[in-house]
Amino acid sequence: MIRSAQIACVAALFAATPAVAQQKLSEVGYVTEGLIAVGIAYEISEVCDSIAPRTLRGLAYLNQLRSHAKGLGFSNAEINAYTDDRAEQDRLEAIARKRLASMGAPRGDEAAHCAVGRAEIDKGSTIGYLLR
Repeated sequence: MIRSAQIACVAALFAATPAVAQQKLSEVGYVTEGLIAVGIAYEISEVCDSIAPRTLRGLAYLNQLRSHAKGLGFSNAEINAYTDDRAEQDRLEAIARKRLASMGAPRGDEAAHCAVGRAEIDKGSTIGYLLR
């Protein structure tokens, strides 16, 4: 029979071991996909004059992504290093633009950006949630 002291030691060991010890933040799909969605919403709002960003929702969503990363064991320093990394920003921006083009909105096409934005708002997707 396992004694309570043994259970306490095992629990302490698991509590002290980060769940993402070998994982990079760039490999956390929920976070990267969230940042890509934010990038797409931002691009739509920049190109389409009739669609605006929901700034407070966007900030709340970014805080949610940060909280998710912290819940996985990432420190503020690790999160900031990831979000401040220019190469990673460029990589995510390229993915967002490519995905937006595959959705029917090539770079600079206002009408297409508006159509995609309205469709995302109607669908209630993450991108649509960030727009009005």
